[in-house]
Formats: sequence, C-alpha cells, structure tokens
Amino acid sequence: MNEQIFHLPDVGEGLTEAEIVRWRVQPGDEVSVNDPILDIETAKAVVELPSPFAGVVDQLLVAEGQVVAVGTPVLSVTGQSILIGYGVMSDTASSPTTAATPATTNSLKSQHAVPARENSAKALAKPPVRALARSLGVNVNEVTPTGVYGDVTRVDVERHLTGAKSAGGQRIPVRGVQRTMAETMMRSVREIPQVTIWRDVDVSAMVQAMAALKEHVDWQGVRVTPMLFVASAIVHAVRRSPITNSTWHDLSDGSAEIEIHSGVDLAMAVAGPRGLVVPHIAGIDRMTPLARGAALATLTTRARDDLLTPTELMGGTITVTNVGVFGTDGGTPIVIPGQSAIIATGRIMERPWAISGGLTVRPVMTVSMAFDHRVVDGATGSAFLADLTDYLASPPTPLI
Repeated sequence: MNEQIFHLPDVGEGLTEAEIVRWRVQPGDEVSVNDPILDIETAKAVVELPSPFAGVVDQLLVAEGQVVAVGTPVLSVTGQSILIGYGVMSDTASSPTTAATPATTNSLKSQHAVPARENSAKALAKPPVRALARSLGVNVNEVTPTGVYGDVTRVDVERHLTGAKSAGGQRIPVRGVQRTMAETMMRSVREIPQVTIWRDVDVSAMVQAMAALKEHVDWQGVRVTPMLFVASAIVHAVRRSPITNSTWHDLSDGSAEIEIHSGVDLAMAVAGPRGLVVPHIAGIDRMTPLARGAALATLTTRARDDLLTPTELMGGTITVTNVGVFGTDGGTPIVIPGQSAIIATGRIMERPWAISGGLTVRPVMTVSMAFDHRVVDGATGSAFLADLTDYLASPPTPLI
C-alpha cells in the first residue's frame, strides 16, 4: 500500500487547463479503478474523470472552482499502484498551482512550510498568473498568496482585485464556454472579411406544413419546429451552391485553398446552462426528414441539459442560429472560423404583406446570412439565400 497522486489529465482535446467543477469523492472514501471522482469544465464541455487508482482517498489537493493546469496534482489515494492510460505528467514534472480546500491546505502547508513573504520580496507565481495580474493592473507582489507552496494563484489575483475595487461593481472571470466563444468571435473578426445579407419571407405555407406534420401518424412523438424546415432549406440551398459549405485554408507557402465539403454537418447555436454552445449534426443532408427532426430535437435537449460531449461540440461545416426564440426580429451573425457561412432566423410575426397589388397580413420571418467574402461572392451568397427562403415560402411535399 502506498500513496498515489492523480494529476489533471489532458482528456484528448489539447487541453491546457480546466476548472474543478465538482468533487464526487471526499477524504476517507474508498474508490475503485474507473469510479467517477471529479467533474472538470474544459473550454468545450463538462467532463467526468474516472479514478486511475484503487484505494482510499487521502486528500483533495484542489478546491472546487479552481482553474488548474494539466499535470497539476489534484487527488491523492492510498492503495494499489494501478494506473490507467491518462498520459499525464509524473510527480517530478509538475507542481500544484492553485489552492486546495481549507482542510487540505493546512495539512499540505505543514508539510511544505513557506516563510512569510516580506513586502519587498518577489511573489511566487506561475507565468499565466503573472500575465493575468498584468492584464488586470494588479501588482502580484501585493497579493496575499494561498497556494500550496505559498504561491499566488488566479483566484488570489481576482480576490485581490475585488477587494481593491469593491466600489467598481462585480467582476466575473471569463472561463470555459464563454472564453471559448469570445476567442472564436475575435478570431472571426480578425481573419474573415464578412458580408451580411437578409430577406423577409412569407412562411404561411411552412406554418401549414408544420401543422400537417404534427398530425401525421409517422411524426407522432417527434417535435416539429420551424428549425426542421430551416435545416432542410439549408441542405437544399447547399446542394445548389456547394461552395457555401466549405472551408478556407491558408497554406504554408503563402497560397490558399478552398475545401468544399462533401456532406453537410449542420452546427446549431443553442443557449445552454453554461452559455452559448454550437454542437453539430453530422451528415444531416443524408438523413430523411423524419430522422432530421428527431436529431434536431435530441441535440437541442442535450445542449440545454448540459449533456453534450466534446466531439459533438467540435466540427460543423455551416451554422444556423435562431435568434427569434429570444423575441428578436433578425440579426447579423458572425461566421465561425473554419466555415464560410452562417444563417440566422428571426421570430415569426404577423406583418402587412403585399400580394398582387393588394395588402394582407401574413406570418413573416426574416432570414439573414453572413458569409466569408473570400469564398462566397455576392452573387452566390444572394442565390443561396434566395433558394433557402424560396424553400421556406413553399416547402415541398413531402419534405426533402
């Protein structure tokens, strides 16, 4: 029997750090190999980590809410020396970077006593923590450290800033999904010359088709929404303008290529409990309308219940976002890097509509499209949007 240390692993996404969301065990608990012990939040999803050891939990070395680097010791177990293939750093290759729980902090500090730092002494802090302090205008030497080895942690810097500017309002650390979204949007604005176009469409026929599908025996148990028709319309429009479903590649020699994808992996922006996520449905163009409707309903439910996997959150060849669900008439979406187009749909609302010189009231939806102008020219983008909205104005029977 000996003490085994579990280091935060790279869970296969090129992970550099993660937030400790929830401990599933406590000191004194017995664990077996592959028992769930910890939930972490990466930039893409909440991931459950299994135990690589069998034995008794000795200490939790990191507190819930802490952000730690890959390779950081997070748990010690006294038991058998059984290690499953995480591929993490060895004991000698890493050191703790953040505060442990109050109980374990005292225990660890008694083993690794650090003399109190004089005001003139240089603080112990890792480069990412120093960079954070600089970005926030904090003198790291003035921060009270709570790290296991007397080092300043991210939380220490944030706590110091909150105390120093208590009258300045609340500061919320940008992490996980929100940070990923921010980085993606900034990259999009920097790298992609974007154009937005839009068109209003009378969706009377689509509303009638939705009502008919809901009554059809084959569609019982499947949630029929406008997004089913929008997704089918996107597939239809991509078939007529394939270059809208593509990726721009900068090559090492300074040249570039455009990759036109053979299938449509439709990404869909969904507001989940941790913020906006964009999971995708692979091969939606190869699905029957019924399978398409079921896939859309399942994906939306999984996103809202925070059950998405990293695989579901990576990829997509074209994106749709429904801003109408929030009561918005329309919008100008931002193209996701790696794609060439994104479609936004507004709410369906009754508006005056001119028909054959007369005026009537119809359910109308605004559909907008943003595209990478390096890939899609104005004529192609306009043709795509026209095909998409024509489909919504007069959906085929049966759906294709």
